[in-house]
Amino acid sequence: MSPSTVSVAASSVPIQEVLQRLKTARLGIVQELRKLIVGQDEAIDQLLTALFAGGHCMIQGPPGTAKTILVATLARVLNLEFKRIQFAPDLMPSDISGSEILEEDQTTGHRVVKFVKGPVFTNILMADEINRTPPKTQAALLEVMQEKQVTLGGQTTALPQPFYVLATQNSMEQEGTYTLPEAQQDRFMLSIVMSYLTEAQEAAVVAQSTSARKIELQRLLGAAELLAFTQAVRLVTLPEKLGKYVVDLVATSRPSVEGAPDFIKEYVSWGAGLRASQNIVLAAKSLAAQDGRMTVGANDIRKALVPVLRHRIGLSFRAEVDHVDVESIIAKLIAAVPVPSEMRN
Repeated sequence: MSPSTVSVAASSVPIQEVLQRLKTARLGIVQELRKLIVGQDEAIDQLLTALFAGGHCMIQGPPGTAKTILVATLARVLNLEFKRIQFAPDLMPSDISGSEILEEDQTTGHRVVKFVKGPVFTNILMADEINRTPPKTQAALLEVMQEKQVTLGGQTTALPQPFYVLATQNSMEQEGTYTLPEAQQDRFMLSIVMSYLTEAQEAAVVAQSTSARKIELQRLLGAAELLAFTQAVRLVTLPEKLGKYVVDLVATSRPSVEGAPDFIKEYVSWGAGLRASQNIVLAAKSLAAQDGRMTVGANDIRKALVPVLRHRIGLSFRAEVDHVDVESIIAKLIAAVPVPSEMRN
């Protein structure tokens, strides 16, 4: 298969044709989501960006901002298998990945060990209120998110493809929440923030949700075509200077790096790692692909920076005392790193 073609159902299709299909599919998906989701334009854009890049998402916001509805509706529109886990303090790792049980073979009478698959064996897994369970249980998602497999009793079982973890998270100010370990947070491609609607949007939701009208959703795409789209995204070209800028920006977020700005040393406990650079580039490629373009532009990089970095920079106690938030740190970081000429317009 040529680097300029993508495999779709055992055939080779030119990359430009696949990108045009992707662009059209995105418009259709948004149109279907709009039947149930009012507002939240930025959240929808970012969720689709991660989807077409094959990445997982963390979705955070106050109750009643349609986090769960958005994920469930997306799964229906994409015609993918969907499962939901309600995270709680008593949830066990086996409730996520599965467990081994002893079972008697009816033909031989011998006892055999049987693996009972957990809810992670699906296409879209919704980890609802993920930060309401302790880190030990959260860690059950580490292997499935990175390697997309489950290892138990020395046996490794691959997950269905495609596979996404779309997690919702309560604000940390709420009681009964646990901070996600840094390694867990780093496996989420994007951190998406959903906020309250305007009064006009809220009135539209109230009218829609309390009526007797039944909303029918069309099922679009499917696993094979979505996998082809994620393959096409990786074939989008990244200009070398933009790639170097991304790496410089991410490296500068680390307080231990020589020459780190004073505000990073003062307010940041730990900065972004390699996955941040990779995910900024993948998100930018996804944005370009959704527009039918074969090359990443400066604006694609700009759009990717905040949702990729906001959960990968740990703030110090000093930042808390001075009421400095992570998005202000990202803004100062962007201002501190020299911008290539391609990004100055």
